[in-house]
Amino acid sequence: MTTAVCPGSFDPITNGHLDIVTRASRHFDEVVVLVTGNPTKTSGLFTIDERVELIREATAHLNGVRVDSWGGLLVDYTSAHHITALVKGLRSSLDYEYELPMAQMNRRLTGVDTYFLLTDEKYGYISSSLTKEVAKYGGDVTGLVPDTVREAMLKKFH
Repeated sequence: MTTAVCPGSFDPITNGHLDIVTRASRHFDEVVVLVTGNPTKTSGLFTIDERVELIREATAHLNGVRVDSWGGLLVDYTSAHHITALVKGLRSSLDYEYELPMAQMNRRLTGVDTYFLLTDEKYGYISSSLTKEVAKYGGDVTGLVPDTVREAMLKKFH
């Protein structure tokens, strides 16, 4: 059985993230959407537990997808769970520049391979940060995030 991890902070999960998870689920027997803590982000809109629940709701229709969380090094998670593949979405060359050294370090540390999926062009401009900013100021994020996430964001901001 081949298992891949789609790691990220997912604060919140967007339709772009969901597209990457959906596409990855076609190529791996199991995909773990792994909510990770990002040390460069001081605080989140949603707690880790809230993110996990929102992702579970958003991916419930996908076979072979499960959700987990982790607070340490990603490669420690992959080693502990005998996972040899990571899947990351790339929106632009900037994402590639950011992700490449991490992929190389992860491979050096544990041999885990990183598979890059190019984001569907209709989601290329979407980011968690941007959707939070739009929602915070009353903008409509319909179509940018799953409906359950949109509703949760509205509750947080209003």
